[in-house]
Amino acid sequence: MGRLFAIEIIYRGIFQKTLATRLSRSIVLAAHQEGKMGISFGRYGDSPERNGIPAKNFAIVATDEQTLQEGMAKYEPKQVDVTIAVDDTLCKGVESWAWYGLQPVNRLLKPGGTLIVTSREGPDAIIAMAHRKETPYNLAIVKGTVSFSGLWVYKDDHTDVRILGAIAKVLPDLFSLTSVQKVIMDQWKDAIKAESAARAYERIGTTTVRTDQGNPEVPYKFDFPKWHEMGEGIAIPSIPAGRNMEDPVSHVHGGFQPDRNPTFKKFSTRTMRPVVNFDTCIKCTLCWLHCPDSCFDVTPEGLYDANMQACCGCGVCEAVCPVKECVTMVNETEFGDNASQWEAWRNDKEGYQAWLAKKIESHPERSHGFRYRGQYEEQVPEMLEIARKG
Repeated sequence: MGRLFAIEIIYRGIFQKTLATRLSRSIVLAAHQEGKMGISFGRYGDSPERNGIPAKNFAIVATDEQTLQEGMAKYEPKQVDVTIAVDDTLCKGVESWAWYGLQPVNRLLKPGGTLIVTSREGPDAIIAMAHRKETPYNLAIVKGTVSFSGLWVYKDDHTDVRILGAIAKVLPDLFSLTSVQKVIMDQWKDAIKAESAARAYERIGTTTVRTDQGNPEVPYKFDFPKWHEMGEGIAIPSIPAGRNMEDPVSHVHGGFQPDRNPTFKKFSTRTMRPVVNFDTCIKCTLCWLHCPDSCFDVTPEGLYDANMQACCGCGVCEAVCPVKECVTMVNETEFGDNASQWEAWRNDKEGYQAWLAKKIESHPERSHGFRYRGQYEEQVPEMLEIARKG
């Protein structure tokens, strides 16, 4: 038997589909340049290509046909040499299959494998987001803003070729930079893109992540019911209606907090989250009415608290709010939990205002992706400048 290589590309459904497809296909084509054979394919889970839901593409490559056939016989790889996260917020966990719960971004990595992340953050920030792993692995960061190249639009910001150059550096047994550049010229006949791949190859470095580094929390998960445990009939238990909220300070009950799906938490969809200034809220109800996921809880005093377990980060609340900076979308990398903002405000209003100001002023600019429908041009010059300068 020969050598089998496996690479997974984790991306956000619809928003980054084209990018992931081009990456997985180009990995196989670059391997072909060196006499290897392979196949690329997608795995979407229970909710194919929904907005922002984590999804995966795989590239399976082997040194001979028999080894490739063995790799293809599996539904998907159980271990991968390289995991590519084209959005750094995916490092918080992946829930592409709702009934599995939250999967660590590094779950499939072999011992000593490499996690490649597109991000403007440094290694410390990425390591803190990713869950701990029982074996050491390597982290490589391709510097750049998140590329939203999906079903609606594709713009050449060089994210694809820069990641290919990085793969050639961290996994040289798979293919060389020369093979990557040959594929780029064959497909796109663009010497500048080939140069971007070379610059990524030269600049990429790796950081070893130890077993005691990373998020120590155990991701939530669910067990499949056994066939003999399933109830008779076709009735499905409904989600309860909900309940009043309790004020953490006065203990007054009021407002309304709906119950939500206990097995599907939409926060893994999010690249940005809303932060709310409760002191300037005029209780107009627009965020509550327009939220497509009904994630706002009505507090006893009639304010609206975004439930961070249910929020998908679409930004509609910010768009409809009539008060400046009452609702502001902030980069998800700035947060370490899904705690209630309203409870934090009620417990320490002065401290909350300082926290709020810091989040709004210091967060790096980015987008949640929902607004890109052929309006991607404004970000391309910035991405190309990053590709040139690193």
